[in-house]
Amino acid sequence: MIDADDVRRIALSLPETLEKEAWHMPTFRVAGKMFVTVPDDRTSFAVRCPRHERAELIAAEPEKFWVPPHEASSAWVRVRLGALEDLDELRDIVVDSWRQAAPDRLVEAHTEARDHPGRG
Repeated sequence: MIDADDVRRIALSLPETLEKEAWHMPTFRVAGKMFVTVPDDRTSFAVRCPRHERAELIAAEPEKFWVPPHEASSAWVRVRLGALEDLDELRDIVVDSWRQAAPDRLVEAHTEARDHPGRG
């Protein structure tokens, strides 16, 4: 079963990611920008998501994605851990959020490393 420790492990595997506690919960940041938070209940996590894409995402998979009322005006979406299909899906979601926060140089290097393993 996928859990908050998997979120932590994947987030910290991304270049220049740091974990920092804020609001009594772990947050993960790249270049000083948050891209993942894990709320206290550890049954979900929050990631960056452009607001114009968020409504579509929630409408397509409401059992997986949601937004609490106090975050409605933000560019974040919550993801229910129990609704994820596998670790690959979790990784895709976390990496997408990281790419939104990371500087271009890191995104380009990460893409290059993924597309050409063993190089560089």
